[in-house]
Amino acid sequence: MRKLFAFLLIFLLGFCLAGSADTVKILTIKDYIINPVTYEYISENLKKAEKENCPALIIRINTPGGLLKSTQDITKEILNSEIPVITYVWPKGGRAASAGTFIGYSSSILAMAPSTHIGAAHPVVGQGSWGEVGEKLQEKMMNDTLAWAKNISRQRNRPYRYLREMVEESKSFTEEEALRRGIIDLVAQDTDTLIRGIDSKTFKLKDAEVVLNIKDADKEFIELSFRQKILNVLLHPNLAYLLFTLGFLGLVFEVTHPGFGFPGIAGIICIITAFYAFSVLPVNYAGVIFIILGLVFLVIETVTPTFGLFAGAGVVSFVMGSLFLFRGPPSLKVSLSFIIPLTVVAVFWNVFIVGKILQIRLV
Repeated sequence: MRKLFAFLLIFLLGFCLAGSADTVKILTIKDYIINPVTYEYISENLKKAEKENCPALIIRINTPGGLLKSTQDITKEILNSEIPVITYVWPKGGRAASAGTFIGYSSSILAMAPSTHIGAAHPVVGQGSWGEVGEKLQEKMMNDTLAWAKNISRQRNRPYRYLREMVEESKSFTEEEALRRGIIDLVAQDTDTLIRGIDSKTFKLKDAEVVLNIKDADKEFIELSFRQKILNVLLHPNLAYLLFTLGFLGLVFEVTHPGFGFPGIAGIICIITAFYAFSVLPVNYAGVIFIILGLVFLVIETVTPTFGLFAGAGVVSFVMGSLFLFRGPPSLKVSLSFIIPLTVVAVFWNVFIVGKILQIRLV
């Protein structure tokens, strides 16, 4: 009986120790643009980590930037978190640009992998710069961003002067420069090195001293859910632009060749999906009008040949609309590698395919 009792006691003790093992949740932003989907991803898993009393949440980040509203929502969640949030700029060659800078600054601990950089957080409005925005509004937006940056810096005890340089002058810092200036807490080769480096580190969390104890904690890597992956892809400017353009090409084909069905259905689905992305992304609707006008000019050229007059106007309008389609930083612009091929496809589709079929029907 004594042996049986001892065995059961050891078994229960081992079970309890195994069941109480801490788990560090690790999220990964893989070169994603910061948008409502990435906010949902971070917020949802941060709440789960708090509910499960996890010792910490790590965000491995590599981003070119993103939407201001989503960035503000994420930093608010991090600043009010009940557990430590560690941001790790990763992997080698990665960056925490623009929105990523504020997410990193608002974290309890900020680390970087070798050959990474952080910064370039200047607010961008209009067509790639201040554009048509008046000086008063420019000043207002800059002051608002700087006040926000100052509050984040003070709460996390990070140097405000360097964040101000990142915002006002679009400066960026390598991991070595950031470490020397006190912007980051450490440089880590990989996630395991990061965990060992911050273990036993003491810092303030909601006016209380917290000591990290995560060296022996389990690691749970959490990816975007299937739904989030789909929505995140749909919110990419290049894909939204592609869907919008292909949708209209499909509708043009259906209107000029009624009875096929599939091009029209596919076109409507593409356009509806594109407008979902447009409802989130900072769209310049002058760009939308220019793209539609360009496609209309190309159709007119097929119906009433004008020796290239409408075709030329269509190409110019289409390219201008493509360049003007999204307002904001370069990360939210349509890539030229998409604009040029799609312009060629639009011209070929309307002038040659649609035009030739119309000529045959007229004959």
